[in-house]
Amino acid sequence: MDSGIKNNEYQICNRCVMDTSASGILFDSNGICNYCTDMLNESSKILFKDKIQRKKELDDLVKKVKEQGHGKDYDCIMGVSGGVDSSTALVNAVNLGLRPLAVHMDNGWNTELAQNNISNLVKTLNLDLYTYVIDWEEYRNLMQSLFDADVIDVEILYDNAMLAVNYQMAKKYRLKYILAGTNQSTEGMRIPSNWSWFKYDKKNITAIAKTFGDVKIKSFPAIGTIDYILSKYIHGINWISFLDYFDYNKQHYLELLIEKYGYKPYPYKHYESIFTRFYQGYILPEKFKVDKRRVHLSTLIISGQITREEALSELQKSTYPDQDLLEDDKAYFIKKMNWTNDDLREYISRPEILHSDYPSEKKFWDGVSLLKQKLSIIK
Repeated sequence: MDSGIKNNEYQICNRCVMDTSASGILFDSNGICNYCTDMLNESSKILFKDKIQRKKELDDLVKKVKEQGHGKDYDCIMGVSGGVDSSTALVNAVNLGLRPLAVHMDNGWNTELAQNNISNLVKTLNLDLYTYVIDWEEYRNLMQSLFDADVIDVEILYDNAMLAVNYQMAKKYRLKYILAGTNQSTEGMRIPSNWSWFKYDKKNITAIAKTFGDVKIKSFPAIGTIDYILSKYIHGINWISFLDYFDYNKQHYLELLIEKYGYKPYPYKHYESIFTRFYQGYILPEKFKVDKRRVHLSTLIISGQITREEALSELQKSTYPDQDLLEDDKAYFIKKMNWTNDDLREYISRPEILHSDYPSEKKFWDGVSLLKQKLSIIK
C-alpha cells in the first residue's frame, strides 16, 4: 500500500470516508485506505462471527459473570453515559439475567436529555445507579489547563475519569467484570493519532495541570498505566467489550430503546454531553481541522450499517444540528468556563501543541504492551 499523496494532494478513501486529514493514511492502487483495510483485517472475526459461535461465547461469559458475582450485591459494573452503545449494553445485560451496578461519571456537562435517558433506563430496568460527581471548580481548572496547553484531546479528562471510576467500583464490590458498551461494530476503526490521545495517560494530565495554574487534583479519579496493571493482574478485573458478543446493529437497538424505554436520540455520536457536542462540533473542526464524524461513519460503513453514499451525504451537513444550537452552546461554554468571546477566538487561533511535548507515560504503556505481546507469542 502506498500513500498516493503528492504535494499535499487531498484524497478520500473510495471505500470509507477517511481522508488525508488523518495522520498516517495510505491508499492502495484502488484508492482504498489503510484505516478501513486494518479494521477489516482486525475486526472481521468479531463483526462477521458465526452466530452459533457468538451465542456460545456469550453464554460462557454470562456464566462466568454470574458465578463470580454469586452472593454479592452485583455481579458486574457497567458504565452508562446516556448514549446508545452503553444503554444497549445495559439492556442486554439485564435481559440475560445479570445484576449490574450502573455507574455514571458526572463532569458537569451532561445534557438534560442524557440525564433523562439514564434516569428512564435505570428506573425501567430497576437498577441501582452510582453517580460519581467531580468537583466542578477542580474539573474546570483541569479543563482550563488543557486549553492553555493547546493539546487536542481535552476529552481525555472525561474518558480517564470514567475508566477510573469503573475500576474503583469493581474493586469496591470485589467484582471481576466491567461490561462496557465499547465495540467493533461502531468503534472498530482506530482513531488517527493526530485526532486523539492515549486515555490512560495520568502523567500527561497531571503534568499539564501542574504546568498551567498548578491545579491540585483532589476529586478527579485519575488512572494511569500502573493503576491499570494492578487492576487487571492483581485484582483480576476484566474490561469486556460487551456488545461484541452480539450482532450489534445500532439503528435496530436505537429503535428498541425508543420504543421500550422512552429513549430520545442525539443527532451525532457522543452528543449526550454539551461539552462533547461543542468540542466535536466546533473546537475540533475550527482549531484542529478535524471532523471526527469521518471515523464514526467509516466504521459504520465497514460494519455494513450504512452505505458510503449515506455517509458522504451526512458529511455534507454541518457538524452542528443547527446554527441556533451552536450559538446557545457557545454562550453556555463561555459562561461556564468564565471566558469571554475574545478568549474563545484567541484560543481557536493559537497553534496546536502535541500531547507528547508534555510529560507522558505513552511510551511506557507501549513498552508494556509490546512486552505482553512478546510473552504471549512465547507462551
